[in-house]
Amino acid sequence: MSQRFTVSKSGGDRRPSDIQGEVNQLFEGDEPSACGAAAAAGEAAPAGAEDVVVVLKGDSNPKESSPFINSSEAAAEKNQQYDGKNMALFEEEMDTSPMVSSLLSSLANYSNLPQGCKEHEEAENNEAESARKKPVKAPQLGTLMGVYMPCIQNIFGVILFLRMTWLVGIGGVIGTFIIVFMCCATTMLTAISMSAIATNGVVPAGGSYYMISRSLGPEFGGAVGICFYLGTTYAGAMYILGAIELLLIYIAPKAAIFPLEGLEGAEAEAALLNNMRVYGTILLTSMATVVFVGVKYVNKLALVFLACVILSILAVYAGVIKTGIDPPDFPVCILGNRTLVWKNFDVCAKTIETANGTITTQLWRMFCDSPFLNATCDKYFVANNVTQIQGIPGVTSGVLADNLFGTYYEKGDLIAKPLLESVEDHDDPLTNANRYVLADITSFFTLLVGIYFPSVTGIMAGSNRSGDLRDAQKSIPIGTIAAITTTSFVYMSSVILFGACIEGVVLRDKFGEGVHGNLVIGTLAWPSPWVIVIGSFFSTCGAGLQSLTGAPRLLQAIAKDGIVPALRIFGHGKANGEPTWSLLLTACICESGILIASLDSVAPILSMFFLMCYMFVNLACALQTLLRTPNWRPRFKFYHWALSFLGMSLCLTLMFLCSWYYAIVAMGIAGSIYKYIEFAGAEKEWGDGIRGLSLSAARYALMRLEEGQPHTKNWRPQLLVLVSTDAEQNVEQPRLLSLTNQLKAGKGLTIVGTALEGTYLANYEQAQRADQALRKLMETEKVKGFCQVTVSSNLRDATSHLLQASGLGGLKHNAVLVSWPRNWKQGDENQTWRNFIELVRETTIARLALLVPKNISAFPSNGERFTEGHIDVWWIVHDGGMLMLLPFLLRQHKVWRKCKMRIFTVAQMDDNSIQMKKDLTTFLYHLRIDAMVEVVEMHDSDISAYTYEKTLVMEQRSQMLKQINLTKTEREREIQSITDSSRGSIRRKNPAAVTTQLSVTEEPPATSKEEKPEEESKSASPPVSPPAQVQLIHDNTTPASPATPATPLTPGEEAQSPGEQIQRTWTEKCDGEAAKPLGVTTQDDIKDIFNMKPEWENLNQSNVRRMHTALRLNEVILKKSSEAKLVLLNMPGAPRNRTGDENYMEFLEVLTDGLNRVLLVRGGGREVITIYS
Repeated sequence: MSQRFTVSKSGGDRRPSDIQGEVNQLFEGDEPSACGAAAAAGEAAPAGAEDVVVVLKGDSNPKESSPFINSSEAAAEKNQQYDGKNMALFEEEMDTSPMVSSLLSSLANYSNLPQGCKEHEEAENNEAESARKKPVKAPQLGTLMGVYMPCIQNIFGVILFLRMTWLVGIGGVIGTFIIVFMCCATTMLTAISMSAIATNGVVPAGGSYYMISRSLGPEFGGAVGICFYLGTTYAGAMYILGAIELLLIYIAPKAAIFPLEGLEGAEAEAALLNNMRVYGTILLTSMATVVFVGVKYVNKLALVFLACVILSILAVYAGVIKTGIDPPDFPVCILGNRTLVWKNFDVCAKTIETANGTITTQLWRMFCDSPFLNATCDKYFVANNVTQIQGIPGVTSGVLADNLFGTYYEKGDLIAKPLLESVEDHDDPLTNANRYVLADITSFFTLLVGIYFPSVTGIMAGSNRSGDLRDAQKSIPIGTIAAITTTSFVYMSSVILFGACIEGVVLRDKFGEGVHGNLVIGTLAWPSPWVIVIGSFFSTCGAGLQSLTGAPRLLQAIAKDGIVPALRIFGHGKANGEPTWSLLLTACICESGILIASLDSVAPILSMFFLMCYMFVNLACALQTLLRTPNWRPRFKFYHWALSFLGMSLCLTLMFLCSWYYAIVAMGIAGSIYKYIEFAGAEKEWGDGIRGLSLSAARYALMRLEEGQPHTKNWRPQLLVLVSTDAEQNVEQPRLLSLTNQLKAGKGLTIVGTALEGTYLANYEQAQRADQALRKLMETEKVKGFCQVTVSSNLRDATSHLLQASGLGGLKHNAVLVSWPRNWKQGDENQTWRNFIELVRETTIARLALLVPKNISAFPSNGERFTEGHIDVWWIVHDGGMLMLLPFLLRQHKVWRKCKMRIFTVAQMDDNSIQMKKDLTTFLYHLRIDAMVEVVEMHDSDISAYTYEKTLVMEQRSQMLKQINLTKTEREREIQSITDSSRGSIRRKNPAAVTTQLSVTEEPPATSKEEKPEEESKSASPPVSPPAQVQLIHDNTTPASPATPATPLTPGEEAQSPGEQIQRTWTEKCDGEAAKPLGVTTQDDIKDIFNMKPEWENLNQSNVRRMHTALRLNEVILKKSSEAKLVLLNMPGAPRNRTGDENYMEFLEVLTDGLNRVLLVRGGGREVITIYS
């Protein structure tokens, strides 16, 4: 989009480029020079000042949601001027939010694109490229010529002239009237729905495809658009076949390349079909050439073809009136009750009495072997009389009563008049069959529906020309409904009038063989049958040309939308936009219909495609009405969702009435196209009704989920996957998404989240890049779900926000998947493992399951396959069944499918290991899980020296991390974060557990909060011998004043001097057992701290026991599961007191030491697996 402003240029020394630069600077929010600002503000220029056009460049990619549909450069110059005095408040937004006057001008000057021009959005995007666009001539067509007449021309077609009388004869007046009424009601209801959609905003050129695709989305739009295209193409084939039938049977029978003379039965039928194929191909080639040369010739001839249609129909009505006064003479010759083909004989009689005696007629010679009276003749001919009746008895003859009910035939049956007597021997075979009028196809009610329905199609002709209409929103509803009303009246009246005027045997004579080979409807016309024959021939040729003109443009519109990648080549055409490639494909598809060569076989095919299109038009209107989307505001008010549903039901019913197998094939084609667009097509957001339906369904489902927790049988891991990104916003642990994919055999929800540090305003672009990186990785790893990026002042808070705010309503995560922090022992990574432990605590308090894969880079990708191996589960404590369920889900994936499951559990001294194994085996049997069971006995044993050494090194390292490696800033951040989160809570729960202990003996801590730390140190520490004395290590980098606490203090504690700082370890237990502090050394002894002899009696015994457990379990796991492909085991909970966090990490490290792939699992506090059905 570019905005043009006219500014004054006073003085000859300022170039237009200077003004351009100043105005651009103004709209970017910078302060322009005074002269430039005055010019941009539109102040009065001196006399003689020149006008300079300044172009403001904005977004050149307009969205469909933009209110701007089209714009005129002249209007832009006039209306988009910037008034600096009145609109200065909005000057920074002018580039993205133009003036209201500009909007109104653009809408007022909007001109629809005529059919055949470039597609709407394409022209919109290219508009900015043309500096001086030629003015578009405003469309002038009104309702009559723009909608009503084109609809009349398209609805009245070949079926009315070639098959309507036959339909009345076979189906009867009542049956045919029901068919006509159903079909006309279907099109009327569809027209009402279409009118509502067409008047809900501006419909550019594209007609029905545009309406359906923008209402139902690209998938439905593409599928139905292609079906509509195929229907239009096969309609062209049907019109061409109708024209050839008129030519070869009624106009020029001797033009047949394959002669029919002397042929009977199948041979005659094959010769006729071959003639249709040859002449149909010739006519198709001619028509395609005309369309290729220029559409303007087709449009000029349209009025001529329309005049032919109207004159033909008027001739029929005139003939009906004339039959009441003077019925035409069209005799029908009947032998017995069998209708004879009136060909090669002149008199309907066996013999003629003349002055010279009785002589035989040409009819006699057809059934006898000689012209003499003693000749040997056909038995039926001898036994029955010849009767001549009037084929058109007239509207007042009362023949209507005979034609009320239908007469259906098998192929090859004789067309007989039921009321006449017939003497025949049923044992005798039929002879001279070519002398009688026979049924050429097997007829039944549903076949009649399929053949008739194409005669009511064409209701979209007006909406397809919406670009040429002066007021489309007014003309389309009025013109379409009026045209359907007119044609419905003509069809219904034709059914009654044909039944009232024409003899039944003539009606059932499809090709008029009994009336000298005349077109049956032509025998009724006045003044001559040739009016109908010639008129219908030209109208069918015109309709075929219209189909070959419209179908390629429809395909081109679909191709240009880009929703079907395979069709993109058909979006190109000649320089003037004519769809050359689309025309070629259309001609090829049309040729396939011509090769069928039978009008009665092609008609049901196109009926399917049109009915499917109409069905989705009704569905679109019903959906939009029921969803009540804010943008659904049609000008046409006479619609209702019930009418749309009725129309949709009628369309579906007629599809299966016409031909159930064609209906299934058509639906299969549409379904295949739908899925193809869904998986391979371009993603489009058109604000369609299906999206609205999805939102409504999602809201309903979410409200249902809010009703309560899911049952244990329905539990599945709804994962929140926490990943970290590098400086370039690339995911650091892509294998975490691979594991997610492998776990999602249970489907469910997946949210992939990452946290960024900073402010949202400053890091918005960074967050967007991270979001795109997550989406790309999820697509690569085939993870179905959502991604979420949270920005906060620190990573800990951002992760906490993700944990709390992810999900919606009942669709929330119940498990968190996060990778084990790498390199957590390094000094610069201390915040990472602290965040990890806080996450463990938060998942525990939120009752969420926690899955922590260790050595995530060693986990298999989705492309790998394990051909053998085990998944080992170490079930130490009950976690609700998570350890049982996860291996089952993993083994549903092809990566782990061939791995076998083993379950180990630990037996204590007092446990009966044999009974435990039996019980566990029974439990797994009831769970329907196949796994090997093993009970590992762990007897009590003395704590080894190695355990004490490991514990001492751990505690010393903890001390070092706190006192030496932390900078002042890090200490302050640590103190603030921990004290803020736990202020008051620890003391309320267990005051004794948070009081700092300064004695190596287990004396109660000082209770006075007002004592100075130095006094506490002197009074609370009893004298001990120097070797046994353990002193606190103080930071030699911190000045003595002001004091800097090295560890978090509770609100009641005061800061102490550096030499007497406090160290607390993970020693507090639930019972409030006091901790034994780690000692201190003098500053000179820091470098020898790791060379000290272990003072085992001073170590915290709780830490020693935990280290002993971790070492023993690790030893057993390594012994049993060192070769396992994956080891799952219970994850211990985080310490309640934060001062032992690093010890907790050390315990987990020892527990999993030496294992290649480990998945630490912590349950969410509820049962996730059950033995019940």
